[in-house]
Amino acid sequence: MDFSKFLDDDFDVKDWVNGAFKVVQKEAPGKADTHAATLVMKLQLFIQEVNNAIEESSIQALQNMPRVLRDADALKQEATFLKEQMVLVKEDIKKFEQETVQSMQVLVEIDQVKGRMQQAVEALQEADKWSTLSADIEETFKTQDLAVISSKLTSMQNSLAMLVDTPDYSEKCVHLEALKNRLEAMASPQIVATFNSMSIEQAKLFVKVFTEIDRMPQLLAYYYKCHKVSLVGVWRDLSQTELALNQWLSEFYDTLLSTWHSQVQWSSQVFKNPYEVVTVLLIQTLGAMVPSIPVCLSTAMDRAAPEERLDTLLELHQTTSTFGLSLEAAMLPHLGENNLLKVNELVSALYDPYKPFQLQYGELEEAFLLIQISAVPLEHGEVIDCVEELSHSVGKLFGLAGAAVDRCVRLTDGLAVCGLLKALKALFTKYVSDFSTTLQSVRKKCKLEEVPSSSAFQEDWTAFQNSVRIIATCGDLLRQCGAFEQQLSNKILSTAGKYLSESYSPRSLAGIQEASSAERKSATKNPWQEYNYLQRGNVAEYNNLMEVLYSLKEKGTGNSSLLAEPRSALIRLNQQANQLAFDSVFLQIKHQLCLVSKMETHGAAGIGESYTEDLPTFSLSPQEYITNIGQYLMSLPLHLEPFVTQEDSALEMALHAGKLPFPPEQGDDIPELDNTADYWLGSIARATMQTYCDAILLIPQLTPRFTKQLATDIVQFCL
Repeated sequence: MDFSKFLDDDFDVKDWVNGAFKVVQKEAPGKADTHAATLVMKLQLFIQEVNNAIEESSIQALQNMPRVLRDADALKQEATFLKEQMVLVKEDIKKFEQETVQSMQVLVEIDQVKGRMQQAVEALQEADKWSTLSADIEETFKTQDLAVISSKLTSMQNSLAMLVDTPDYSEKCVHLEALKNRLEAMASPQIVATFNSMSIEQAKLFVKVFTEIDRMPQLLAYYYKCHKVSLVGVWRDLSQTELALNQWLSEFYDTLLSTWHSQVQWSSQVFKNPYEVVTVLLIQTLGAMVPSIPVCLSTAMDRAAPEERLDTLLELHQTTSTFGLSLEAAMLPHLGENNLLKVNELVSALYDPYKPFQLQYGELEEAFLLIQISAVPLEHGEVIDCVEELSHSVGKLFGLAGAAVDRCVRLTDGLAVCGLLKALKALFTKYVSDFSTTLQSVRKKCKLEEVPSSSAFQEDWTAFQNSVRIIATCGDLLRQCGAFEQQLSNKILSTAGKYLSESYSPRSLAGIQEASSAERKSATKNPWQEYNYLQRGNVAEYNNLMEVLYSLKEKGTGNSSLLAEPRSALIRLNQQANQLAFDSVFLQIKHQLCLVSKMETHGAAGIGESYTEDLPTFSLSPQEYITNIGQYLMSLPLHLEPFVTQEDSALEMALHAGKLPFPPEQGDDIPELDNTADYWLGSIARATMQTYCDAILLIPQLTPRFTKQLATDIVQFCL
């Protein structure tokens, strides 16, 4: 029997018993009791063996305990003895240091004297070497061996370092510099030929020579000059062609990019800091171009038509940005090996030509938008055509606004937000002005301001229907303005938000300084991503941008007020449209009521007046104008319902935003405010009553007959 399972940590009695009986049931079914008795007996024997083993182990442990205690006591005594010996050794060391400290001091001083004597010997040897080298240098120059000459000059340079305190030290320095200039002049033709032919071995030799004589900047100047002349020649050739400036830039940037890749590969085998060397080459090339890029940009902008200037600038900037992104991708894997100050200088050299135009972006965008919106027709001969053009103009307006936002991001990376907002404000102001002028034209075409030529009642709802369509257009303007403002806020925060420091506080000098410090730190990471023309070109506008970004971040893009003024102007425009609709509905009522003050004069001398004066009131019938007005008011709901019941969110927004004349009295709990149709009916009814009262007050004189007739009309009107 295997008793090892009793030692397992996860031993389970039930599993062990079931396992023991499972075999018996298969081999000898019915003998479970016999097998159980056998198992119990075996377990009892095993327990007895375990008890015996435990008893023997306990006896042995008790017998060994005295010996263990004796060994522990002996170990303790040895440890105490070792401690005493360590104390004695420590005291001996301390005593030895005290006795020998003076001797050690003498040895230190002797060693210092020895070192000074060795330095003096070396100085004398170097001084003597200067004399020897000065005498032999002419013969060395005759050999034309640059490596030997360089070695001699290096030795003379080392000797000169030991002769700083000699009276003729400055003369020796001048003499050594003259020898270096002589060597450089001797080697210059070979240097130029080496850099032009891209000979790696010869270039390595010159790097070694010029490094030894401390003339590495001069060697790099030869390198820059050789390649810069070639690159500037490419630009000059392009400028003399008939190609457009954008094509010049594209081809020249392709040349610069290929030069970067080829020169980095070559310089890596020659110079210690190849990426910095090639970066400086590009910087010097961009600065030596004739005509310069700023001059070319100014010329191109002056030649472009006013409506094409912004597109021209965007096209040129896009070409430069494409090259910048390609160059950044080429630099990025080895950015840590480059001189970030030089990279920052290269970024500035590439993008600074656009800075004057980026700073004028607001004016350029405003001029462009005003030209574009002026080309959007709103005024036409027929009213229905005006209504159609007003409806179509909404999409064009916000299409122009959205395109302006895209141009701002592409040209300025969102930094010109303040200029963009001014341009958008001018765009909406111009549009609202043209829209308002069109509304005035519609009023004239609908003859809302004219005095009727006849008293005939003409029921025409065409003007009202057109006015309602104009109101729906205003509602579309309000709806799209809100959506555009939300999109604008999100776009600004997602693009220009990276320039806002976490520690920025508005109108706080400390906050501005901390933000600038944070930007300088981040600029050390990747200058390509941190170029900021606005901070260097217009600090005041940059601070305004920070305040806009801070406000958006604090309030949330859903609560921004970037387009507060245009939104208010659109609300006023919607009010004009509502007034137009109201006047078109009230026109016929007004014309009928204007006849009241003239009726007495026409009927003053009528035949049979003496008889009618004695007639009772109930025998009189309302006059025609009252009947016309009543029928007109009864038909009004039929014309209002189609507009207020249709599912048009823009129309609903405009109707709720507009305010009609003759509103309910303040404080009245009138349910008509919750229903557009009731609100319009109530307003027209109050306007009718007020106008009727005013017309009655204009009657110069009332005869008894006309008094009764007027009373009959009023009763009928109130019913």
